[in-house]
Amino acid sequence: MITNGFTYIAFLMFVAGGLLFLQKNTKWKIFDIVPPLVWIYVLHMIFCTVGLYDLAETKPAYNGLKNNLLYAMIFVMLLRCDFKKLGKLGPRMIAIFLGCSLTLAIGTFACYPIFMNSMGGAEKTWAAVAALYASWVGGSGNMAAMEAAFEIDPGAYGAALALDTVCYSVWIALLLLVVKFAPKWNAVCKADTSKLDAVADAANAELAKDKKVATSADWIFLIGLSLIVSAISQKAGSIINDGLCAIGLEMFGAATCTTVFVTVLGLVCAATPIGKLAAVEEMSSIYLYAVVSLLASRASLVDLVSAPMWVVYGFAILLVHVVLMFILSKIFKWDLCMVSTASLANIGGSASAPIVATAYNPNFAGIGVLMGVLGAAIGNLCGLAMGALLQIFV
Repeated sequence: MITNGFTYIAFLMFVAGGLLFLQKNTKWKIFDIVPPLVWIYVLHMIFCTVGLYDLAETKPAYNGLKNNLLYAMIFVMLLRCDFKKLGKLGPRMIAIFLGCSLTLAIGTFACYPIFMNSMGGAEKTWAAVAALYASWVGGSGNMAAMEAAFEIDPGAYGAALALDTVCYSVWIALLLLVVKFAPKWNAVCKADTSKLDAVADAANAELAKDKKVATSADWIFLIGLSLIVSAISQKAGSIINDGLCAIGLEMFGAATCTTVFVTVLGLVCAATPIGKLAAVEEMSSIYLYAVVSLLASRASLVDLVSAPMWVVYGFAILLVHVVLMFILSKIFKWDLCMVSTASLANIGGSASAPIVATAYNPNFAGIGVLMGVLGAAIGNLCGLAMGALLQIFV
């Protein structure tokens, strides 16, 4: 049993680093099916279940790091989200992406009352579902951010992660399978694809401008900046919460206020030279793996017994998503390539969307990346809004 706080943190990071090392150097196909982030969560849940961590003795280390690193992660993650860059997508591509976000929201909310009791009851699940929706708009970082805003039940969080993994794996396969049906979809929807190449060229050019090699000065500055922003944001969140409570708005807790504050701050800084630092992408990943490791180390594998119904709930959401996106595509003449790319940009994030985009045309990779970045920019706010809606069932 691990009782020392430093040993506890060291072991968490060693497991994360070891899995990423294996993925990079072994090229095992298992990592294509189940990504390292999920392995990290499951392994630490197993270690927690068998009692590897002394939860009482390691609690000070957990409490001292989890929220501090999480708010730093949110800030760094959002530095990629420069809205001037996202403008290269154009109104049509942004509308398609937001259409996917909206239809996923409708599916999440409409299907929730049907499944909530079989997933563990509304009191345990609403926050985890809101976190899932944040992830299905922007990615894993947004899901972790919701843990800071809501007091999510560890078992429900793990089940939501299981849903995310299974549905994502099936969804990406289905989107690749339907590529050959694009002409039929486009004919039925009378889709306009005439301007796709121009948008793709603009998106790829914007991404090419940002390719830099990080220096030690970049890393040190970004680490220091993100940590001080985390500290300031938590203080600001507490002050904002006190002000809201004074005028009768107690429903906006300090954690929610802090999450909104650091989200807005990150988006503002993204439009400054800070957003162009070379280490932003890598630093956000490091924070994400650290935060997920910490969260998983306090969750028991026993709580995953409700995961099968979570997965069914996930596919019900996707069914609503498909039907509504087809209707929207008929109305607005959206083509299957961009609908599929936007859908995976929501559900899988900026790393996954180019996979589907390039299946149609190798030049479309930049569109997929920018759509994923757009999702990261709005994911936290979407998750908070979904959480507020789902609380009516509690």
